[in-house]
Amino acid sequence: MTDQTASRPVIRLLPKTNAQRLRFGAPWVFSDQLVLDRRTKAIAAGSVVEIQDKERKPIALAAFNANSKIIARVLDTDLEAVVNVEWFTKRIRRAFELRETLFDAPFYRLVHAEADGMPGVIIDRFGDTAVIQPNAAWADARLEDIVTALCDVTGIVNVLKNANGRARTLEGLNEETVVLRGEVTDLIPVPMNGATYMADLLGGQKTGLFYDQRPNHAFAANLAKGKSMLDMFSHVGGFSLAALAAGATSALAVDGSAPALELAAKGAQATGVADNFKTQKGDAFDTMIAMGNEKRSFGIVVCDPPAFAPSKQALEAGLRAYERVARLGAKLVEPGGYLVLCSCSHSADLSRFREISLRGIGKAGRRAQIVSTGQAGPDHPTHPYLAETSYLKTLFLRLD
Repeated sequence: MTDQTASRPVIRLLPKTNAQRLRFGAPWVFSDQLVLDRRTKAIAAGSVVEIQDKERKPIALAAFNANSKIIARVLDTDLEAVVNVEWFTKRIRRAFELRETLFDAPFYRLVHAEADGMPGVIIDRFGDTAVIQPNAAWADARLEDIVTALCDVTGIVNVLKNANGRARTLEGLNEETVVLRGEVTDLIPVPMNGATYMADLLGGQKTGLFYDQRPNHAFAANLAKGKSMLDMFSHVGGFSLAALAAGATSALAVDGSAPALELAAKGAQATGVADNFKTQKGDAFDTMIAMGNEKRSFGIVVCDPPAFAPSKQALEAGLRAYERVARLGAKLVEPGGYLVLCSCSHSADLSRFREISLRGIGKAGRRAQIVSTGQAGPDHPTHPYLAETSYLKTLFLRLD
């Protein structure tokens, strides 16, 4: 036992807490599952602690934060482990080996938080540049070690810290975006599914581009050959650019963000499909209602909205919004065409999302055939004990 491991604080589960679940791989301990005495509350946020069960038997090492509802995040079942550069190197190398197996080009999610053994840490790769979101106190405090390991393993030379978002707020962390290594200035062209997307790492949403929909973009693009596409909540044109690259006759991208649509237009230019690509800024619901009143229709309609149900408290309102999207979108699909409905709300599971989507389609007077169901790509692996890592659902439906 080293001096560092001997001095670690100990936290103890309440008798009612299922310790076996943690031993079998569950990654989180919530504040109502722990003995929270004065000593425990005084442990510094981001500290590595030892979790013990009610009988004082060790379970695992965890990252502690008394300011968060997720009070402990399991790091390692090796009680002698030291969380340093070498520890991060092993985790990042394991994640890197998977992505190098999956992809021919260095554009992917490199680390997907708990699913890759680094709780709360997101790393997206854009060639020789990486964007890190350290969304937990323990990772934020060890960011320099993470960056050192990342560059050593991958050869990445530019690293940006993106600290915006709800997750950091829940951890009691500040929001800032700062370049940690090298330079990050211009837009980065990202090749995917035959198209070229423009990633704005400094000013875009999240890390700059959403890799999770990559396989769903490809599936929709295949359906869109020879058809017109309406890409609602388009962001930078994820579905529409892939569709045009695959042979869609035209695509209209609708989004409420002018900067996102500008990036989409630049992507269309880079892909060589600008002549068949149009953008329209506006509220998605208002736009679909207006198009319905105008009796407009498309061979394939894609609706990929933001998370309408980001928490259990917002679930019912979110489900109503998803039903409305399905109803309005279904009215715009040509007979025999396709409707693609997406949800990135982990609190709305696939069963509820499918049920509410079919209800909306039925209210539109349409009948549907489910052609396929998609999820996030393999660079977004699922933690078997964490529903939050299985957040993305995509329904591909053919309408009569």
